[in-house]
Formats: sequence, C-alpha cells, structure tokens
Amino acid sequence: MIAGVDEAGRGPLAGPVVAAAVILCGKQIRGLADSKLLSAAERATLAKRIIERCHVGVGLASVEEIDAINIFHATMLAMTRAVAALCEVIGCDPLEILIDGNLTPRGRQEAWHWPARAIVGGDAKVRCISAASIVAKQHRDALMIDEHQRLPHYGFARHKGYGTPEHLAALRTHGPSPLHRQSFAPVAQCQLFPRPSLSSHTTRG
Repeated sequence: MIAGVDEAGRGPLAGPVVAAAVILCGKQIRGLADSKLLSAAERATLAKRIIERCHVGVGLASVEEIDAINIFHATMLAMTRAVAALCEVIGCDPLEILIDGNLTPRGRQEAWHWPARAIVGGDAKVRCISAASIVAKQHRDALMIDEHQRLPHYGFARHKGYGTPEHLAALRTHGPSPLHRQSFAPVAQCQLFPRPSLSSHTTRG
C-alpha cells in the first residue's frame, strides 16, 4: 500500500499539469522507467498495463489554476487530487506516498494529509514512481492530442505544449489561445496580439 506520485507538464507553455498516483500490485510489470527515457510507443504500452493491473489515480490542475496560483502550487494541487482519486479507488489511505522531487504537498496543500517522502530522481529509482510518471505523461499527451483537434494551428499533437520553435512561431502568428498559460513569459510577451477565441480556431482547417 505504498503509492508513487509524479507529474507531467510543469514546463509547457500550454495545457494543464497532470499528476498520477500508482500502487503496484499483482504481476510485476517489466520495463518501468522514467517516462522521459521511453519512446511514445513504450509509454503507451506500459501505461495500458499499469492501468489494467495496478491501482491508479489521476489529478489535474487547469490552465486557469496555474495562472492563479503559479505552476509550483498547481503541481502540488494536481498531486493532491491524484492521491485523493487513488484513495477512492482503493477505499482507504495508502500507508505512505513516495514523490519524485525534493518537496511534497505537505504543508502546501490544505487537503494533503498523507505521510509522504520526496525522492530526488525517484522516477528512475522507485518503480511505483516510474509507473506514476508514465501514467501522468501518457494522460497529458492524450489530452494535448485531443486539443490539437480544436486548435490545430499550434501543433499541440507534436510538441504537447512545450516551447519548441514551431510552437513559438505559432504563438507569434496567432497569439495565445485559451489553452495557453498567460503567466508564462513567452505567452505573456505575445499579449500584443489579439487573443483568439476557441470558436475562431475550431472553424478553421
């Protein structure tokens, strides 16, 4: 009953931050590793196995929440929601939460009440954290691919909201969309451009 927690999406210019909480159980899943070291195909396969065989909770913090409370506190909020979702799945509290990084939501999120320990590089060292990193990354990537259908001009399906040259060029051309984090400097610098509406993007191309 030890859960691993990790997040995906602290660095992008657009989209939510997503956290996952995972308790491994049953048959061992081979190939667990830091999600950043896996190919998209490997992540998809492993995420499917983790969701099928393990206890999983996912939590998000929206773009609006990121802009309101900053990305750090939004990440802590997403982690808290992920663990709360996990608790609903298992019907009780985990014995301990292992979190990738050097800080935990304890004392930073009022709703956080679980024993927790931060482990630097935990997504590469601790299997349950590796599993959480895979689920969080896969979940967020799927969300951004869906958003690409509504906002194709930004190329979200390719860069998932990160500040690639393609993405920055699209920002300069089209201005920020409602999916962009207005508090992030590259987006804020584009405020000279009119902010497009969702409807204007969904009717194009």
